[in-house]
Amino acid sequence: MGRSGILRGACEARRARALARRDRATSASRDFAFWGLMPVQGSASDGIRVRMERKGPGRIVAVAGNIGAGKSSLVEWLRQHFALVPFFEPNDENPYLADFYGDMPGYAFRSQVFFLIRKFRLHRQMEREDHDVIQDRTIYEDAEIFALHLHRQGFIDDRDWKTYCELYTSLRDELRPPDLLIYLRCPVKELMKRIRHRGRAFEQGVPASYLKALDQLYNEWFQSYRQSPALVIDTDRLDYVQNLFDRHELQETIQALLEGRTRQLTLWR
Repeated sequence: MGRSGILRGACEARRARALARRDRATSASRDFAFWGLMPVQGSASDGIRVRMERKGPGRIVAVAGNIGAGKSSLVEWLRQHFALVPFFEPNDENPYLADFYGDMPGYAFRSQVFFLIRKFRLHRQMEREDHDVIQDRTIYEDAEIFALHLHRQGFIDDRDWKTYCELYTSLRDELRPPDLLIYLRCPVKELMKRIRHRGRAFEQGVPASYLKALDQLYNEWFQSYRQSPALVIDTDRLDYVQNLFDRHELQETIQALLEGRTRQLTLWR
């Protein structure tokens, strides 16, 4: 190849790289627009990072689901890609937790009241944020899944349960609902496999019967959930972390829900 051919090839390669950068920036602008985010040049591997440009109260995206359904992975993925501020469960702050595991009937009520109050404060904090936020597990799940399970198992008696429900209803009615709820659904067999694989010591003793009971309560709860638009993701069928097509579909679906073009969708493959 002559010198002119080499130069022409180098120019075409530079032009192709420039067009690729432009296409990535255009795609990022579309993907980030519904979050109110501005794509800018940065040091990220794809040449794009994001910064917040929205003003006023941020939107609340809540992620719900059973143990091992994939909440942490989704929260982290959305945090990285859309600069959402994450809010997590206050498990480590509960002074009753150790006693609860040793004496469930004696400490179930006190432990759940602690979680309820802390979740209420956490939700209030999210309401004050001027950034869009994402929450790992909601106050609704605390009461209508986990506390209810303890009551049905006899660890919270009828008198304490009535008091708890009155407190929960009073607190819940003071809160602004999420702008979007993402419910992660997954078969119990797959949940057990994930729990074993991720190797968290405190989860290894979780029996399948417990996950099945929670799964039933989650299904009952979600069927009556009306507080906000909702997205159901069957996480055993849809891989939004590794699969580019699934990721793009998830982005478009979230956009449609937040823009009010639909109220509820299910993603599965």
